[in-house]
Amino acid sequence: MISDYTKYRIYEIFPGALVWVFLIAGVFLSFVKPLWVIYFIIIFDIYWVHRVIYFAVFLTTSVLKYKRALRTDWFGKLQKEKSEWEEYYHCIFLPVYNEDVGVVRTSLEGLLKSTLPSSRMIVVLAGEGRKREHFESFAHQLKDEFGDKFKHFLISLHPDDLPDEIPGKGSNIHYAGHRVQEYIDAQKIPYNRVIVSCFDIDTIAHPSYFSYLTYVYLSQPNPERASYQPVPLYNNNMWESPSVLRVMAFGTTFWLLTELPRPDRMVTFSSHSMSFTALVAVDFWEKRIVSEDSRIFWQCYLHFEGDYRAVPLFLPVSMDTVRDDTWWVSIKNLYKQQRRWAWGAEHIPYLLWHFPKHKNIPWMMKFKYLFNMIEGKFSWATAAIMILVFGRLPLLVAGDEVRSTVLFQNTPHILEWLMGIAMFGILISMTYSLMLLPRRPDNGKTPSMFIMAIQWILLPISLLLVGAIPALDSLTRLMTGNYLGFDVSKKKRAIPRVHTDEKEYAS
Repeated sequence: MISDYTKYRIYEIFPGALVWVFLIAGVFLSFVKPLWVIYFIIIFDIYWVHRVIYFAVFLTTSVLKYKRALRTDWFGKLQKEKSEWEEYYHCIFLPVYNEDVGVVRTSLEGLLKSTLPSSRMIVVLAGEGRKREHFESFAHQLKDEFGDKFKHFLISLHPDDLPDEIPGKGSNIHYAGHRVQEYIDAQKIPYNRVIVSCFDIDTIAHPSYFSYLTYVYLSQPNPERASYQPVPLYNNNMWESPSVLRVMAFGTTFWLLTELPRPDRMVTFSSHSMSFTALVAVDFWEKRIVSEDSRIFWQCYLHFEGDYRAVPLFLPVSMDTVRDDTWWVSIKNLYKQQRRWAWGAEHIPYLLWHFPKHKNIPWMMKFKYLFNMIEGKFSWATAAIMILVFGRLPLLVAGDEVRSTVLFQNTPHILEWLMGIAMFGILISMTYSLMLLPRRPDNGKTPSMFIMAIQWILLPISLLLVGAIPALDSLTRLMTGNYLGFDVSKKKRAIPRVHTDEKEYAS
């Protein structure tokens, strides 16, 4: 009989093995059966054209809703239509590792610019014991400066020697969550009157975010059975970041924007919000994994037997790209960030393990979520390779017999035509990226709008070098049991981030 450990390891091996079997077979067949590979690539490129159309339609839908949300007076709407809003508190987790005090300060200043009164906010500054000296050098100073402006300002210091956890954001906010629960219990605040937002420390919420979140939350039929996902915009240091970082950052934003109109596919990513009731029910964020931001959704989905969903929020939260002082270090940071995000494949064995135990969840929903997750990670690791490598390899190595066929003679023209259509996706990305750019700093050192547009020619090679390869790296680590630890994304701003008003998002 197979042990539980072996069974779970098989589940972990599956995603990476699927990708590697496909890639090895593709190379092998390019030499022995090149026509098979040519047929496959043509079919794949047709599928990719379909994906580009899908991308364009749903991205456009989201951008229109985003623009509409920006124009709405959400606090006025909240006051007019949801009189019970004053009964609710917002608890904002801000986990800190080695970030500069200036980054932390701007996040707090962003909260104070919220249209929702800051007196309804409980701020949790969660530091790491591994960086105790750094954290304590400014934590209490910030509490003295900002503490009286919020309902409560809680400082949590996560010990670095707790058992049964891995160092990282998940274990930090798991510990901080229990400190918050102690405070809420002491204050006798009902759990169902607390809305939680877990932000990366560089996150600056749109001024209307908490008013919008409260309005949407109170409009839901069962608000405690949902997570709330805003739009991540990496625009805090967008103008000063290298082109590759800008392109990949917008790519992440556009990916999530295409998911928001279809909440049946969504899970939480990065900064997100949810009810404190649900958070307590699943004992807070998982403390032994890397991808705690999306795992919390699955914890709730399983705990509530499928009666849990993701609700889209069409307002942004602003974050940093992984820019560093030099171009090369910035690219290395981007590679590590993409690899960590791809490590979300750890949810595949988790769900394969737990889904059979939850009979009340419809099997179609289980299949749909698993298929979307497996297909997403598979495409992430292989799509660029298929287009840039397999689209050319069989044409280069085919023998004379294959070269004489009509299909071989026409394949370059077919692929060129199909990829020409697919280039429409780059044009759409370029157009919307210019629309979503933050206000340009007045320092004369930032790129021109022409550079911001033409940089999208880097997308194909970027998707390969800092997209597919780090994803393949991550899946291979999971497959071989070389588990990834939590690598903190290093982010630096050469230009102080001070703009948090409405106009910045209205470009």
